[in-house]
Parts: sequence; C-alpha cells; structure tokens
Amino acid sequence: MAAEQCVWVVGPCPGARLGRVVRALLLLLCFAARGGALYFHIGETEKKCFIEEIPDETMVIGNYRTQLYDKQREEYQPATPGLGMFVEVKDPEDKVILARQYGSEGRFTFTSHTPGEHQICLHSNSTKFSLFAGGMLRVHLDIQVGEHANDYAEIAAKDKLSELQLRVRQLVEQVEQIQKEQNYQRWREERFRQTSESTNQRVLWWSILQTLILVAIGVWQMRHLKSFFEAKKLV
Repeated sequence: MAAEQCVWVVGPCPGARLGRVVRALLLLLCFAARGGALYFHIGETEKKCFIEEIPDETMVIGNYRTQLYDKQREEYQPATPGLGMFVEVKDPEDKVILARQYGSEGRFTFTSHTPGEHQICLHSNSTKFSLFAGGMLRVHLDIQVGEHANDYAEIAAKDKLSELQLRVRQLVEQVEQIQKEQNYQRWREERFRQTSESTNQRVLWWSILQTLILVAIGVWQMRHLKSFFEAKKLV
C-alpha cells in the first residue's frame, strides 16, 4: 500500500484551542485509511472468504497475485498464467455484485450500493489446472477502500494538477470518505437501536404472557382443589 504523508501546518494561530483543533483534524485525515494487505494459503478446492464493512457508494479495489508451492525447491514460486482465480463479491443482502474469472495475477473493482458487510470470496480454477492438483497456493491480497483506492499519481498526470492542487483534492476526498463512514456508523447505530427496541418489546410481551399463564394456572388449581375438597366432603 502506498504510504500516506501527514503535513503539519505551522504558523500564527488565533488561539491555542484552534491550533489543537486544526492539528487534530489533520491527524484524523492522516489516519483515516481503509484497506489492508495480507496473504493466505488455499488448497485445491478450498474457498476463502473475507468480510469487509463498506459504506454505500464506495469504490473498492483489490489487487492479488498467486504463488504455487514447488515441492522440489520447497518454496513458493510465481504461478503460471494458466492458473486463475475466481472472485465473487456479495452485498449485505446476499446479492452477487461481482463474479468473474481472473488470471494468476489481477485486479478487481466494484462499487458498493448498500452499506454493511460485503463478502469477498476467492478460489482457484484447480479443476482446469492439473499441475495444481493436491498442491498449495499462496495468494497475496491487497484491498483498498474509498479514496485510498485512487491512483493519485495517475490523476495528477491526467488532470495536470500541481502538488498543492493534488493535496487539496486528496483532503477533499478524505473528508468525503470520513462523512460516508460517519453516515454508515449512524446507520449501524439506528439498526442496533431498532433491534434493541424490538427485543425489549418481545421480552415485555413474553413476560406479560408468562404472567397471564401463571395466573390462569393458579385459578385452575384453586378451582380444581375446591372441587376435590367438595367431592371428598371436606368443606
């Protein structure tokens, strides 16, 4: 992943409090990155899935490369072009938004339209590649979410932006991404509140039902005992 550079602004400030606010805002923007790089191993017919929480209308870019285990050298070597990976992405409503076959090294892109947990699954086309049969495959995966998925060097060259203009654009897109994250957190909080209220309401009605059942059983026992004592002429 490309390293983010944090720029500190030094100069006259109307007050110490304002300076702290500005520094805190810049620090927040510097550490607002979303994304991660990892590698994992899969078998011949194994399928690996990852869960990524993504706000709505957010672009996601995934880059991957594969390595095939060489038993003679006892190390992982770059996979041949004949080995491919199938990528499938599902949204929180379990709808498939991406399903495509790629090569041994590739890049996939999709845009979320529903906030929530997205499932990203990868598996190899090992049934079509006999050399991989029974072997192990190492997959290096790098997922970038939001504005960090943008290639700002390419954007600067295409739009002929100066360094200052490019930095301003980065900050604007970071602020937009932070706003999306805040909206997503509010949406999650609203869903949690609705779930809590629904659960509390069900618990309340269940308690009322239990009380009614206990009262009914008590009345029935009293009537049954009264009938029993009357039949035995004890009362």
